[in-house]
Amino acid sequence: MESLGVLFTYPVDSYLEEELGRRCKLFRLWDSPPEKRKEFLRANSSQIRAVVGSAVVGADSDLIDSLPKLEIIASFSVGLDKVDLDKCRKKGIRVTNTPDVLTDDVADLAIGLAICTMRQICQSDRFVRSGAWLTKGGYRLTSKFSGKRVGIIGLGRIGLGIAKRAEAFNCTISYHSRTEKPNTNYKYYPNLINLATNSDVLFVACALTEDTYHIINRDVIDALGPKGVLVNIARGSHVDEPELVKALVEGRLGGAGLDVFENEPEVPEELIGLDNVVLLPHVGSGTVETRKEMANLVLANLEAHVQKKPLLTPVV
Repeated sequence: MESLGVLFTYPVDSYLEEELGRRCKLFRLWDSPPEKRKEFLRANSSQIRAVVGSAVVGADSDLIDSLPKLEIIASFSVGLDKVDLDKCRKKGIRVTNTPDVLTDDVADLAIGLAICTMRQICQSDRFVRSGAWLTKGGYRLTSKFSGKRVGIIGLGRIGLGIAKRAEAFNCTISYHSRTEKPNTNYKYYPNLINLATNSDVLFVACALTEDTYHIINRDVIDALGPKGVLVNIARGSHVDEPELVKALVEGRLGGAGLDVFENEPEVPEELIGLDNVVLLPHVGSGTVETRKEMANLVLANLEAHVQKKPLLTPVV
């Protein structure tokens, strides 16, 4: 792949960056300051045939238009909301992502977030570290996760992973998606409000599209209610963040476990001081093992493209 010019959009993984630099002609988008990016792309556009994007910076319409030789976009993520798929289809640009390899990590973290939120593990840790155990006595009672009614928005690979794990905790599983899924005994709710009403814990695990933007709105939050817990490991823009903050502050929602936010890395200031939330810095797939597998899958897709072989995980 030595002759393949690759634009890497964001320094998301050092191993992937090192391998791209070793195997390809690598262009790092972040080497150029934002105000000079157009000039940087114009100067190198004749050499760039591939883009490696991420969940942070993908390939929008403007970037694609600035690269007339672009043939493939390999995304270092399973979500593709940062890639203009319609434009790729029109221009015949191939697109790949990294499904499957991160399913276990993200599903593990989703369950962990639910338990951390409901059992107040982070708050209990701070309670001990502050010396309050000595001065105030035992910690307050919390809520169990086992046996709860679990609702899942999106029963794809990650949604199914969450469901299987929740089953081990004797939870009852229901879900909402565009269509009912075959070969599952989980209860299907075509109406999201009804799913939220009948859930103690609601997991967001769907892809971000125009239809799922702010799918968690005030109505859904109120249906989940003052004892309900929201867990989001998908994309921040699934949630109407101001409405979520208000519901948590006003006690209309019991708690939230959040790995993603609408304007990352910015987090609403109001959330920082709340005791009924757990906040993580978008680390759903953030283990050494999984990030290496994701990187290797990106590299394998690029290699397949260069060798004119079938792509391993084609989207377009």
